[in-house]
Amino acid sequence: MECREFEKLIPLYLNNSIDYETMERFRDHMNTCDACKEELSIQFLVQEGMKHLERGDSFDLDEEFRLRLEQSRKKHMRIGALISLGQWVTTFILFVLGSAVIILFG
Repeated sequence: MECREFEKLIPLYLNNSIDYETMERFRDHMNTCDACKEELSIQFLVQEGMKHLERGDSFDLDEEFRLRLEQSRKKHMRIGALISLGQWVTTFILFVLGSAVIILFG
């Protein structure tokens, strides 16, 4: 992923609207490009800071940003695990069906 694509995806990331494959590329780029991670941080701070200011809350945006990144990482890992499980189950079912066909017609 290039920086321009990453920057266009930041609003989707902040709204939890990125599909799994795009999120994987987004996270890979973020982990290797300090400038893009900084841009993500700035946009997060502006978006969340404005919400807190409008409500008059106290806040720690650095901690909120760290938590958001951690939640995103965990969600991405859970989805990846479910995809892997689904692939394993599909393979197992195909194996069972193939074995049944061989037994019945072999």
